[in-house]
Amino acid sequence: MSRRRRALTTPALISAVTAVLLPLTACGTTAETTDPADGKPAAKAAPGFPYTVTNCGVTTTYQAPPKRVVTMNQHVTEIMLALGLENSLVGTAYLDDRILPAYEKAYKSVPVLSAEYPSKEKLLAANPDFVYGGYASAFDAKDGRSRDDLKASGIGTRLNLESCADGGRSASPSASTSMDEVYREIEETGRTFGVQDRAEKWIADARTTVASTADGLKGVEPLSVFVYDSGDKTAFTAGGRGIGNELIELAGGRNVFADLDKPFGDATWEEVVAREPDVIVIYDYGSTTVARKKKRLLEDPVLKDVPAVRNQRFAVMPLSDVVLGVRAPAAVGRLAAQLHPESVK
Repeated sequence: MSRRRRALTTPALISAVTAVLLPLTACGTTAETTDPADGKPAAKAAPGFPYTVTNCGVTTTYQAPPKRVVTMNQHVTEIMLALGLENSLVGTAYLDDRILPAYEKAYKSVPVLSAEYPSKEKLLAANPDFVYGGYASAFDAKDGRSRDDLKASGIGTRLNLESCADGGRSASPSASTSMDEVYREIEETGRTFGVQDRAEKWIADARTTVASTADGLKGVEPLSVFVYDSGDKTAFTAGGRGIGNELIELAGGRNVFADLDKPFGDATWEEVVAREPDVIVIYDYGSTTVARKKKRLLEDPVLKDVPAVRNQRFAVMPLSDVVLGVRAPAAVGRLAAQLHPESVK
């Protein structure tokens, strides 16, 4: 089962385990105080600290940057690497596809704890003071890795904003994930690790990239798009709440399942037929190849009259491009070039 499917059905996180390690100081050193032993001032807090942030309903005050970090999904690993924080990483887990070439050297310097999610015992053996999860399934209570469980072991946590439940990522519970959440993810991570200047530069460059694609699409008529992630009896697709929906819109498309009130969800094939997509975007990841996915779509008699199938209009995007991470701004241009090759060079 896809961890994104699993994340959609994971029960509310609970706190239920005894700490396995002696508590770590997840929030770093303290701000300047008077040492009660000798009356001398204690060390000053690092620049930009203390820093308080509310992430998916969890409020944390950091007195200094975390020093021993484990990332639990590829897109958050790449966020850390994009901010030059590989020296803070003591472990990573769970790739969807290949790490971006620009980050490969840095990635190879970090221990891989597990091909998928590590057990709690293996996670704790890395002695982290911070765990950064990309999907809610990274903090699965059944595996003893809920955010409360980790807090009990003295470990701070962050969950990627796209995976916040119940509207916790933004002020409006009904708000869709937008490129603003990408910028917020980078800004908050940068501040947490004391590299706000790097985050601000990344955000400025990203805004320029998105604006450049928008300029090339002026006057273009949007195409209707169906995302095929996976599925046989039903179609697992991109809904209207995830960054995937925003990427489609910014790339000159219209997501036919934008009314699905979640980042990912299931749709019936009859609904796919009824919504008549012009283009099918296939998400590329895992053991099922793009060729197999395309073959399944082309050979399904139920889909034979769907315009995208009839005209064999397909686009392909790596899964890591279409989740909330550092690939998203450039991914807009890559998708736009497939939807509107005549407009985007």
